[in-house]
Amino acid sequence: MAIDSGAGNSRGGVRNADVLERHLQAVREALAAVPPGETTVTIGGDCGVDLAPIETALSVFGDRLTLVWFDAHADLNTPQSSPSGAFHGMVLRALLGDGPEGLRPAQSVSADRVVLAGARSLDAGEREFVERRGIRHIGVEQLTRPGPLLAQVRATGAKAVYVHIDLDVLDPQIFPAVGTPEPGGLGVEDLLEALRALMDEFTLAGIALTEYERADDSGPEEAVLRQIVSGLFGTASH
Repeated sequence: MAIDSGAGNSRGGVRNADVLERHLQAVREALAAVPPGETTVTIGGDCGVDLAPIETALSVFGDRLTLVWFDAHADLNTPQSSPSGAFHGMVLRALLGDGPEGLRPAQSVSADRVVLAGARSLDAGEREFVERRGIRHIGVEQLTRPGPLLAQVRATGAKAVYVHIDLDVLDPQIFPAVGTPEPGGLGVEDLLEALRALMDEFTLAGIALTEYERADDSGPEEAVLRQIVSGLFGTASH
């Protein structure tokens, strides 16, 4: 699939809106060739790349699907509240049905079917939105064992999960190659244990690994990525 890497034009408070719309359409076309119900794996790009895969998973599983959002940030801004205008900080809000024109999913997810995992840097408006909409939120300290996360996902009534992973959910001392690192993140084994527990109990509708910003020189993050990928795909048998 060819990807347009050129800079685009801002519109409605969203930077590069036209390029993002073209990318979204390209991913939708690629996913249209995937058999319904097949687990979708997305690697690369920023968090905005996950809009179409999650949209597709919702079309298959509907309200049986829960979205588990591993991220240091909530990605719940709107074009009006975003300090940067970057869509990757708005994508979860868009998936909840409140997205900018041209970047809205065909089907949105309910707030009671979302679990934030490891988020520790939320804007004031995002915190208010999480509280007002009753979005489940598991802190880093609760993710050192899988029990609390599984309990929250079970409480949504999920039969299937879509797992979004922004690599800044990891502690930057372990994985620094991200655009917006935040201290106090997860360890790799804690992340993998949580993922294995989810995949053991629920159907995996899809999974995404996003926001890797590789430096010129190969650093310790290369070994971390290999550990995560081998841990995921050695485990994801269903």
